[in-house]
Amino acid sequence: MSTGFTGKVAVITGAGSGIGRALAVDLAARGARLALSDVDRDGLEATAVRCEARGAEVRTDQLDVTEREAVLAYAAAMRAHFGVVNQVYANAGIAYYGEVAREEFKDIERVLDVNFWGVVNTAKAFLPHLIDSGDGHVVAVSSLFGLITLPGQSSYSASKFAVRGFTESLRQEMLVARHPVRVSCVHPGGIRTSVARSAGVADGLDPDSVARVFDRRMALHSPEMAARTILTGVQRQRARILIGGEAKLFDLLNRVTPTGSQRFWAWYSRFLAVAPRKQAS
Repeated sequence: MSTGFTGKVAVITGAGSGIGRALAVDLAARGARLALSDVDRDGLEATAVRCEARGAEVRTDQLDVTEREAVLAYAAAMRAHFGVVNQVYANAGIAYYGEVAREEFKDIERVLDVNFWGVVNTAKAFLPHLIDSGDGHVVAVSSLFGLITLPGQSSYSASKFAVRGFTESLRQEMLVARHPVRVSCVHPGGIRTSVARSAGVADGLDPDSVARVFDRRMALHSPEMAARTILTGVQRQRARILIGGEAKLFDLLNRVTPTGSQRFWAWYSRFLAVAPRKQAS
């Protein structure tokens, strides 16, 4: 199977900003044909303009990855439009912060619907087309919090651990069946995107405080750096793609001492304190 990008049809969900946009622009420069989707129509069109400026063939569609029938129809439409689908980047996701005691069930369900079921819906819908291509690749974006846990990230970590488990098992199934589809799971560290600034928070917490903590303590890398790392991993057929030295370090720490790692993060979370929501005067 080929590991290049020129002429390949790449589907990217969550392409309206952040890592999704950076992936689209980088793939455009490498000669890929692009199927871009997002719930944010304006952001999606801005991404398309940048990709078309690099000479790429681009199709854009507004898509909510939690709507399974819509994703199934979208996959069929992309196969019909391009004639083939080679690569799928299941990137759409949302951030959320809140302790279990504060969370509402509906908030937990929303995080899982977008972050986990969005990946499942996308991978399932496109898998037959990827197999038919003879040169398929599923790239699912998990998180550093799909490798380690942190207080206040129970729902988000659950969704990202689930993405990791789903994609790692899918990779094994493709190997056993000898299907021509590679599967990679991506674990970004701190990436400077709008996701944290638009994160949902549990009742009583200040969303601006969450964004400030992320920007000050964790936003270490650009989306463009993340995209380059992902595409290098795809070229090298990596099953797990870690983005940033911190992701590699914390993954190692968790492997060496899982219990000690949890104690460390419980202690460190004191420096990541999120303020309560300000009361209206």
